Amino acid sequence: MFALADINSFYASCEKVFRPDLRNEPVIVLSNNDGCVIARSPEAKALGIRMGQPWFQVRQMRLEKKIHVFSSNYALYHSMSQRVMAVLESLSPAVEPYSIDEMFIDLRGI
Repeated sequence: MFALADINSFYASCEKVFRPDLRNEPVIVLSNNDGCVIARSPEAKALGIRMGQPWFQVRQMRLEKKIHVFSSNYALYHSMSQRVMAVLESLSPAVEPYSIDEMFIDLRGI
């Protein structure tokens, strides 16, 4: 039997890991050139911010709703993905990455 682990709001969650002050706060992550939203925390989703929404449409809302905005940090996301993989590999006989935030896990023997 296999399972698929899919980490919710991965990039936004990574930004929150080392910032406990952001717990329960809306967070968005912008694309390479800060052109559009590529990740949203559940709190940001609840405000109606859409995936792919242009930054210029969100900019004013950022001030009104106190949204925390981050430029994408792919080195951080890769590091955090590797950490998740290491934990899963310590629990399962086989883990196969599907994407940076999704992994197939062999559940035999667990």
